[in-house]
Amino acid sequence: MARRSRDWNEGLAQDLRDEEFARAFLLAAMDEGVPVQHALGKAIRAMGVKEFAEKVQMASPNVLRAIHPRHNPTQDTLNRLLRPFRLRLSLARLDPQDRPVA
Repeated sequence: MARRSRDWNEGLAQDLRDEEFARAFLLAAMDEGVPVQHALGKAIRAMGVKEFAEKVQMASPNVLRAIHPRHNPTQDTLNRLLRPFRLRLSLARLDPQDRPVA
């Protein structure tokens, strides 16, 4: 990995330890269409899985399973993981121009 990329990733990981920055990161990721599990995984790993698991009162392996792209966590689990960031999943009505083309 190039030094610039490694420095950038290390800087992002450091910034993601701040819950307000991580919250803004998650919201921006959702706006960009990044999968919830992927964005959450980045934020949780930056904070430390063990520490985060204690905060949400879940076992570390369960947190890792929930953010793994091959697993399909329940809405309750995702909301539990989003709670420290003062976020939750919800539905929103799309405007007619926002409809995906089939």
